[in-house]
Amino acid sequence: MIATTSRPTRADHPVLPALLSRPVPAVMGILNVTPDSFSDGGQFIAPENALAQARRMITEGADIIDIGAESTRPYGAQPISAEEELQRLRPVLGEVVALGTPVSIDSMKSAVVAWALSAGAAIANDVWGLQRDPSMAAVIAEHKVTVIVMHNRDRADPAIDIIRDIEAFFARSLDIAARAGISGSHIVLDPGVGFGKTPEQSMTVLARLDELREFGLPLLIGASRKRFISAITPSEPHQRLGGSIAAHVLAARKGARIIRTHDVAETVQALRVAAAIGDRR
Repeated sequence: MIATTSRPTRADHPVLPALLSRPVPAVMGILNVTPDSFSDGGQFIAPENALAQARRMITEGADIIDIGAESTRPYGAQPISAEEELQRLRPVLGEVVALGTPVSIDSMKSAVVAWALSAGAAIANDVWGLQRDPSMAAVIAEHKVTVIVMHNRDRADPAIDIIRDIEAFFARSLDIAARAGISGSHIVLDPGVGFGKTPEQSMTVLARLDELREFGLPLLIGASRKRFISAITPSEPHQRLGGSIAAHVLAARKGARIIRTHDVAETVQALRVAAAIGDRR
């Protein structure tokens, strides 16, 4: 059941200022309550398993828990209805909110996001950057929460300059946000490593990440266990920890302020060590 007492409110968590003022990027732990996510599908679909995983990630240093109930993997994901998504979330989300760490709802459906924000989620994570569901921006504006605007494409096009494509996409998303009344101080940009991109383009995004700082907004990177790692060193998702950490440390050097990962303890350690060494220069 969803917790109804001792629930932290969004007022308890000024999410962006508190997390982004620190020298080390914030870490967002991934909690998939899905049967078919590319890396951990089915592991946490049982509510008790999901709650245990959320507790573990918080203990390991997660600053945000990102809960998704529909797989958004680029290949082979099965779309589900808003009601099915809500059925997966209802037994879990409120219980995770009650743990006291800010919760992000990873959904492309405004009805699901609206429910989750009303249930205490502090962040909306939209993998289509306000451009797929026409009601999404209005819902986020109404709740006055942080939104993660992610770049996406229906299919990869190896012929394009992916950075220019991301810039144009973000410009459209920011226009939508402004017209809906979403404050610029509530927006985080995610270039969408692995979404609508070839492996080479995902690497380009990471190599040229600093070019996206021109928007003056915090950047999030989620390279955890992504397919581009296997293009460099053939591996299954659960074998990509080293590549994930390498990508995330490099992204932090280029300005990423939030790192989204399946492997919280290892990522927290890597980011802190890299920052400590960098401070000694």
